[in-house]
Amino acid sequence: MKISNSKTKFIYLISPNKIEKEFFSDLKKVLSKRKSEFFQLRLKNTSLRKKIYIAKRIKKICKKFKVKFLINDDPWLAKKINADGCHLGQKDIDISTAREILGKKIIGITCHNSIPLAKKAIKSRADYLAFGAFFPTKTKKVKYKASITILKKIKQITKKPIIAIGGINNKNYKNLLLNKVNFLAISGYIFNNKKYKPDEAIEKLK
Repeated sequence: MKISNSKTKFIYLISPNKIEKEFFSDLKKVLSKRKSEFFQLRLKNTSLRKKIYIAKRIKKICKKFKVKFLINDDPWLAKKINADGCHLGQKDIDISTAREILGKKIIGITCHNSIPLAKKAIKSRADYLAFGAFFPTKTKKVKYKASITILKKIKQITKKPIIAIGGINNKNYKNLLLNKVNFLAISGYIFNNKKYKPDEAIEKLK
């Protein structure tokens, strides 16, 4: 599946860790702003049955707004609900196994702050590479920190889409785009923002 590189759709949305009832209406409003290329469902400590229910509802919303729907960590779930693909961490199954499960669907991988990990992912035919964390974040514990330097290095060796992740908000995002990041992975700034509603928060990113 082809990943577009539109200058207007530069957001890679990631779900909050808990999906509350009002989330679905918030998601519709956020995606209606037409700034998101991807939405990743990332749920921890949730039963498979509940994940499937939530994933099916989100998939319909993503389809309506032509947003690619990915599942975090779980290519089997991605296949079961016919999502557009999955995202893998370094501790998840390897890309080749995920590829056997998902075929030509999108498979992206976390490379932290490592060019060797990125080269390995490129060799394994990952569809995109994610680097981070670029800034402090409360969404998940951060073991690795990435910098603009790594963006410049990776752009010299691949044309694959690059995703930046970690504490990105309306105050710090522009420098990443100026350094040719293709997509900004954002969760907390959109869905756990104490100042702005989700649709207001994404409007601040232009």
